[in-house]
Amino acid sequence: MFERLKVLQQYLLPKQALTHLAGRIASANAGSMTTRLIRWFVKRYGVDMTEAADADIASYKSFNDFFTRPLRLGTRPLAPADFICPVDGAISQFGVIDDHRILQAKGHSFTIAALVGGDRALAAHFRHGGFANLYLSPKDYHRLHMPCDGILTRMIHVPGALFSVNPVTARGVPNLFARNERVVCIFESPDHGPFAMILVGATIVGSIATTWHGVVNSKRTKNPSEWTYPDHRIRLKQGEEMGRFMLGSTIVMLFQQGSIAFNDEWTPERPVRLGEMMGNRAT
Repeated sequence: MFERLKVLQQYLLPKQALTHLAGRIASANAGSMTTRLIRWFVKRYGVDMTEAADADIASYKSFNDFFTRPLRLGTRPLAPADFICPVDGAISQFGVIDDHRILQAKGHSFTIAALVGGDRALAAHFRHGGFANLYLSPKDYHRLHMPCDGILTRMIHVPGALFSVNPVTARGVPNLFARNERVVCIFESPDHGPFAMILVGATIVGSIATTWHGVVNSKRTKNPSEWTYPDHRIRLKQGEEMGRFMLGSTIVMLFQQGSIAFNDEWTPERPVRLGEMMGNRAT
């Protein structure tokens, strides 16, 4: 009953208005008020500031600066694996795509085509492939990194809703990741073929940014936008930063059939950290 009430609340909340307000607060340079907000957030969510490159809460000019803080060098060593975990967070679901459907939670799934904005030709690259849905809670490090080397070929911004993406909502809202706002980044790996990193927006997520574009969804338009990169000039190495979220959200990764064998130690709801082994090339 409690979970049902939490999900119902998601439908009733003015999510767009709340997100707009939160974005304004998070970007404001409000001096001591900003410091008090950050200090409250650190205590409320148990943020480990000893891992931050700058552990001084008072040094951050805005909440966004704090929230997207870099880590100290060496705090996330990269495992010797073909694919590494690209974020700090927790596993929602992962495994093999059932033909063209991705598992969201028990009783819920969504199609690849819906997730990538309706492009069936693009979706076909990942039929019977591998997927991983990773949830970033408010306390987590919120920069996103590359699971393997990749050459950027395409980016699509898909407008949508702004439901929360926490585990309770994932269990209760059908097609959650395919109905929320999202940024679809398509890469080509020299060793593993095409793969996709889908950055899913959520309530109070003020913006989604990539390292090559900056904030992608600043205008929150109602129509999809697309960028292509035929010159292949954007090449990112395994472990290199590729984007960031403002506040908690989810990243969905898609891999072509036969390219990844996931870490045997991975299970749904298990905490994960940037740089740990996500998997190796399937044999």
